[in-house]
Amino acid sequence: MVDSPTQLGRLEQDLRKGVLVLAVLSQLRTAQYGYSLRQALAQRGMPIEEGTLYPLLRRLENQGLLASQWQADDGPPRRYYELSELGTGVYQDLTSAWGSLASVMNRLLTEED
Repeated sequence: MVDSPTQLGRLEQDLRKGVLVLAVLSQLRTAQYGYSLRQALAQRGMPIEEGTLYPLLRRLENQGLLASQWQADDGPPRRYYELSELGTGVYQDLTSAWGSLASVMNRLLTEED
């Protein structure tokens, strides 16, 4: 048993860190700007802080997984991100890896001694 709610919160946060890249890539199959991406993730049960999201977006773009462009549609300019061709392939590979990992974890968590 975990000693405190704070300790449990940290453990849950560590668990979530491992899936953030896949979660972000899953929502960038269509172009989105940072705030809309944060909303989409939060609505699906994966809230993410700005201080985590924006550095992650820059890192993924530097790795060639995302493409971005500035757009000014009826308001202030916004940087829109979407999967690059490489990012689409990586997203598919990570989705497959996630399926395998989830299957293994389900077996581990449900097997009886």
